[in-house]
Amino acid sequence: MKEPTPLDVALKGLCPRCGNPTLFAGFARFAPACRACGLDLARFNVGDGPAAFLTLLIGGVVTALAVWVEIAWEPPFWVHVALWLPLATIAVLATLRLAKAALLALEYRNRAAEGRVDREP
Repeated sequence: MKEPTPLDVALKGLCPRCGNPTLFAGFARFAPACRACGLDLARFNVGDGPAAFLTLLIGGVVTALAVWVEIAWEPPFWVHVALWLPLATIAVLATLRLAKAALLALEYRNRAAEGRVDREP
């Protein structure tokens, strides 16, 4: 069986080796191992990378939108707080699962390992 692409892994929660939908054990928590092929998912460490990346990316978009709204309509401060804080929080949480799965798939595909540097001659 052909390994799924990182995009398929992210969108469908597939195991990066066998393609079965066994990647997650919760909303954004990885299963310890694939129930179908036994791939040890605990050895992959995506850390806080996906959350930090999403926060920066979504934060930039939200900031640009907030500036545009301020210039266009000049609403009171509480409107900004009521609008942008929930929007940014929901956007990060909604995309966190996708980002974590994509990063894990890329770590698997590229055989990423801690403390290993390949130098080409």
